[in-house]
Amino acid sequence: MTIDLLKFFQRTNPSRTLRVNQLSDIKYYIDFSQVRGGDIIGKLKQKITFFKPNEPTCTLLTGHIGCGKSTELLRLQVELEALNFHVVYFESSEDLEMTDVDIVDVLLAIAHRVSQSLEKIPLEEASKLNQLLQGALKVLNSEVTGLKVKTPIGDVGLSMNKDKFSLALGIGEIISQMKSDPILRQKLNQYLSPQKTRLLEAINRELLEPAIAKLKQQGKKGLVVIVDNLDRIDNRIKPWGRPQQEYLFVDQGELLTKLNCHLVFTMPFALKFSNDYGTLTQRFPEDPKVLPMVPVQWSDGSVHQQGMALMQQMVLARAFPDLQPDERLSQITDIFDSVTTLERLCSLSGGHVRDLLRLLNIWIQEEMKLPLSRSILEQVVRARKNEMTMPISDEEWQLLRDVKHNKKVSNGQGYQKLIRSRFVFEYRDGGESWFDVNPILAEARELSG
Repeated sequence: MTIDLLKFFQRTNPSRTLRVNQLSDIKYYIDFSQVRGGDIIGKLKQKITFFKPNEPTCTLLTGHIGCGKSTELLRLQVELEALNFHVVYFESSEDLEMTDVDIVDVLLAIAHRVSQSLEKIPLEEASKLNQLLQGALKVLNSEVTGLKVKTPIGDVGLSMNKDKFSLALGIGEIISQMKSDPILRQKLNQYLSPQKTRLLEAINRELLEPAIAKLKQQGKKGLVVIVDNLDRIDNRIKPWGRPQQEYLFVDQGELLTKLNCHLVFTMPFALKFSNDYGTLTQRFPEDPKVLPMVPVQWSDGSVHQQGMALMQQMVLARAFPDLQPDERLSQITDIFDSVTTLERLCSLSGGHVRDLLRLLNIWIQEEMKLPLSRSILEQVVRARKNEMTMPISDEEWQLLRDVKHNKKVSNGQGYQKLIRSRFVFEYRDGGESWFDVNPILAEARELSG
């Protein structure tokens, strides 16, 4: 079968999230839940739709960056909308400066996206919320010489003529300025942070609760807000000495649970290994849900046949999207020089979806023809291993040796860094976690013996 190399290359773009609500993307989707320890998204949907449809809920979803959380959250959006919920999904990185995030920034981003999604639903004027935002915009205008915030409906963009679009525009203006200018962000946070409880109450009383009431009048069952990419916030130290991730999810975590709608946040995976994780779990109504790696081997090193087969299907679906899974298997040698070469690729990925696509994408660029050869794959892997090993310290090599031997990690900054850097992966087996070194690193001479 003839394969278009350019299309195959484009379909393996590791930076592209599958939009499972689009027919063009759904054919590439592989359901890994049977090897990931259960259907986490399905259980999350049950909580919202069956157990607590009329109560606010707050769920944290975590896992390695690139393991497929965004794709699964988009699937959740599709399934909830099919059950007549109004769902607001957004990538927080579009609204926030990920190196410097305050709780106020998150609250404003949610208010902005919700109000934006309800443009066609007339709500009463949000007087308290507008008052807070008017004050913020005055700070904004007073801090920037020659700037006067302009919008289609007035100087400050807030219900000057009770236009239904004004709330979203006003908040959007503040968010835009906060993201682009660190000095303005500091000034606005100095103004809004002491009023964060008032801001939260205003968002609840004047936006979320009236919106849910109107939505239910129209036959909707509720409002769900999915805040993606919050797991990507940087962990730099705040000026008062607190790491940003702990500040947002531990110190301010309770505020995230107080918004009166269904909420799903992605959380940095490294926080699971923080000394503050116990406190974090007390701030939220339940423990974070973990989306683990797809297992391509068992903890004893033997091949995990089911996980390996699904990872192979993920690759083959990009080449043969219109074929059935069993039909694709007979076409492997149209893409790779042997079946074992595809198995080697899947094994080296460690079951990390984006890492597999990244290796494959680079491999296609290097080889420029099909079938792809084992020798070029090994060349790509050696280059990747070289890049990964360069920053690893002697102490971190010892931690990696311990993980390779014991299949465990413990709390502490050292392990947090290994997790953030994707040097160590988490897997699930029968509800229990085990850990292993990224397979590309596992073959390094520093880990041999």
